Amino acid sequence: MSSPAERYAEARLRAAQASQFPALDEFARDLGFDLDDFQREACQSLERGSGVLVCAPTGAGKTVVGEFAVHLALRGRPDDPAADDATTPPTRRKCFYTTPIKALSNQKYHDLVARYGAEQVGLLTGDNAINGDAPVVVMTTEVLRNMLYAGSSTLQGLAYVVMDEVHYLADRFRGGVWEEVIIHLPASVTLVSLSATVSNAEEFADWLVTVRGETAVVVSEHRPVPLWQHMLVGKRMFDLFHDADAARKHDVHPELLRYTRETARRLELGEGRSAGPGAGRRGPRWRGPLRPDIVDRLDREGLLPAILFIFSRAGCAAAVQQCLAAGLRLTSPEERTEIRRVVESRVTAIPGEDLTVLGYWEWLDGLERGLAAHHAGMLPVFKEIVEELFVRGLVKAVFATETLALGINMPARCVVLERLVKYNGEAHVDLTPGEYTQLTGRAGRRGIDVEGHAVVVWSPETDPRHVAGLASTRTYPLRSSFRPSYNMAVNLVGTVGAEPARALLESSFAQFQADRSVVGLARQVQRNTETIEAYGAEAACHHGDFDEYFALRVAIADREKAIARQGQTQRKAAAVASLERLRVGDVIRVPSGRRAGLAVVLDPATGGFGEPRPLVLTQDRWAGRVSPGDFTTPAEVLARIRVPKHFNHRSPAARRDLAAEVSGTGLDRHGGRRGGRSRQVTGEDHRLTQLRTEVRHHPCHACPEREDHARWAERRRRLERDTEELRERVSGRTGSLARTFDRIVAMLTDRGYLARDGAVTDAGRMLGRIWTEADLLVAECLRRGVWNGLSPAELAAAVSVVVFEARRDVDERASLPRGPVADAVDETLKLWGEIEADEAARGLAATREPDLGFAWPVYRWARGEVLAKVLGSGHEIDGEMPAGDFVRWARQVVDLLGQLADSGGASPELRSTARQAIAAINRGVLAYHTSA
Repeated sequence: MSSPAERYAEARLRAAQASQFPALDEFARDLGFDLDDFQREACQSLERGSGVLVCAPTGAGKTVVGEFAVHLALRGRPDDPAADDATTPPTRRKCFYTTPIKALSNQKYHDLVARYGAEQVGLLTGDNAINGDAPVVVMTTEVLRNMLYAGSSTLQGLAYVVMDEVHYLADRFRGGVWEEVIIHLPASVTLVSLSATVSNAEEFADWLVTVRGETAVVVSEHRPVPLWQHMLVGKRMFDLFHDADAARKHDVHPELLRYTRETARRLELGEGRSAGPGAGRRGPRWRGPLRPDIVDRLDREGLLPAILFIFSRAGCAAAVQQCLAAGLRLTSPEERTEIRRVVESRVTAIPGEDLTVLGYWEWLDGLERGLAAHHAGMLPVFKEIVEELFVRGLVKAVFATETLALGINMPARCVVLERLVKYNGEAHVDLTPGEYTQLTGRAGRRGIDVEGHAVVVWSPETDPRHVAGLASTRTYPLRSSFRPSYNMAVNLVGTVGAEPARALLESSFAQFQADRSVVGLARQVQRNTETIEAYGAEAACHHGDFDEYFALRVAIADREKAIARQGQTQRKAAAVASLERLRVGDVIRVPSGRRAGLAVVLDPATGGFGEPRPLVLTQDRWAGRVSPGDFTTPAEVLARIRVPKHFNHRSPAARRDLAAEVSGTGLDRHGGRRGGRSRQVTGEDHRLTQLRTEVRHHPCHACPEREDHARWAERRRRLERDTEELRERVSGRTGSLARTFDRIVAMLTDRGYLARDGAVTDAGRMLGRIWTEADLLVAECLRRGVWNGLSPAELAAAVSVVVFEARRDVDERASLPRGPVADAVDETLKLWGEIEADEAARGLAATREPDLGFAWPVYRWARGEVLAKVLGSGHEIDGEMPAGDFVRWARQVVDLLGQLADSGGASPELRSTARQAIAAINRGVLAYHTSA
């Protein structure tokens, strides 16, 4: 307990701060809790007129600083004469509060409305426009970027911009938008940047100072709710660390290490294998705790509500079903009644037949028991309901993918990680320390929980020491993903001119980081140069010029490799030619790889671009495309069988019957040569013979220390090669963005979007209002009239190919509605080919190839067909398209259609058709999403 003198000193300090920072004192009185030191420091910097960068863990309360910027804007200018006049209201300034996602914008809008009233707060997202002229407007970052380029009058009076989750600028798809906004905001605007904990906050702040002026950096590693780390091994729960001191040293709890090692040893000896079918199988088998058992244990130990991260949509849905099958019930009768009331009030706009297709009744059953899944494949309204019920404590356990960690405020008492590996869209990769921190940061609700808990489920491939490293490492560097785009180029040139635009790009965080990295690379080049000289001295030979002798040896090695490559090229050419000759029904042998064995050709895939990739069915019932890389020898037709005319290779029964016919040919599965390569018979190479003769007659060849000299010469050669690469990297990074910008400007000039004198043409102004990844392709389609004359449903299908991107690669091309849609898509693909060739010639990143996988679903939906049929027509590997994916892509199609409807470069007929297509799409589950 403090003494009277200490309490008096604290009171004096508070009074001094109140007089020095009156706005903060006024703001803090209404909060209902004391500000943390980092919050107070950041707010004081803001009141002094400085910009601020706040880096703190999830749940630490960063948004309080953003809300103080709102308070300052509404309070008015401190130097305004009206501020001293009680009868005259002070001049109010504006504050824009930007967020990366619409859900977060909606949540922040409701929070600010609750505090300041609906007349003071507006919302601008792609879907909603509410009170956009209010003094405080919440918006997605893209909306503010578009305002800046358009010179919107809404920017008048803007004093503060809050960029929540500013670490999103590392996002490789959208991150560049954050930098565009930071660079283009007027100098009079004070920037408040709120970020997760990053390890290079000082570097980011140094850049902010260069582009925004004075910026205070406030970094806090402190979690307001302590986080305890655990591991669940079978049925036993262990602390990951013995105490806080051990956590700082990464020292894993000795008992946990001993138990996991003993468990792993028993598994190796086979003791951990369970009886029953497959019990005699070789190798250890580990069955971790069942998901219902984990939830039940968390419930018994008072650790609910919990988020259980499972990095798979199917896994999340399966987890809920497993808990239901196990009879878990986590709610009281009163809670079940309230859950049903909330759900029924939110789904009234969705037709009953659609609810059945969406699995509504099974989903509701889970909710009423306190269980739910949360992932991007769910209908948005279903996700919103889960979020609302979880925050209210009605849903107790949510099985979620990692997307939840990047979304809205949804803290829990406990977080469980089932695995430490996730699929990133291309491969299964380990979680990074930053991702681990972000996921476990959800644990511990401020003002509710005394402590939060993170639990990692152990498996034989999980090393507790690796988990300790993830839990203790704070290495999460912010890396810029900024790069110039076509849309950005015309907007920059139109706003400030070509040369100033180059200067603006060179002030980006991307170029700032590149220039800083050059310093370290240049030092390495200098060190390498000194080492090369030392290696050269060691390689010197008193018999003669060893550099000359070593060059002959290198020439021999290079010539031998070239001859070997020539043989490989000939073999590949033979394989390509043999695949191009295949016909439907040909039985061939795949000589190597996972699909080795007999196969029948279903689709020869002739007449396309690139290498032939015939669709085959193997005798093991696998259907897919093979490539020349699967053939070490030319494909030989061994037999022919009849393939049914409308054979469906997606049907298991059809695959089984045809595979039986392949096996029935009686051909040997592997043949005589089990994947062996044909021997390359070549005569002696004259140049190679000549080089070998020169080597034998060189004076250094007789040196007894020849091989020692050669080793030093080889080291020097490798280091010279590495050093040359470093020099190229230095050259490539210096002014790299400006060079890319110059290439883009040259391409846009040649295509008529910019005039030779640098002015923006009418086509360029049209391109400047197209906000999509394939902006130039859309502009070209408009200029060439590719989408003219289509019906609303046909237009929706045709434009979908430039926005849709499948989650995973599918071998065969998706089908299209016949007639005008197919013609328009073919023209689009042709234009894409022209653009890609132009980009390749100029050394620019390629525009993504159009994806046809969403054409049928959006076409059928726009024609008014039922949801079940629409979802079933998706070009998905795993069957029908998830409802959440359908809604998300349909919204993106609607967004692009909206741009077409407002585009000056589109014909009046096309603009009208785009508006009709929007109306046709916005029904049922889409109509709810529009109004939500």
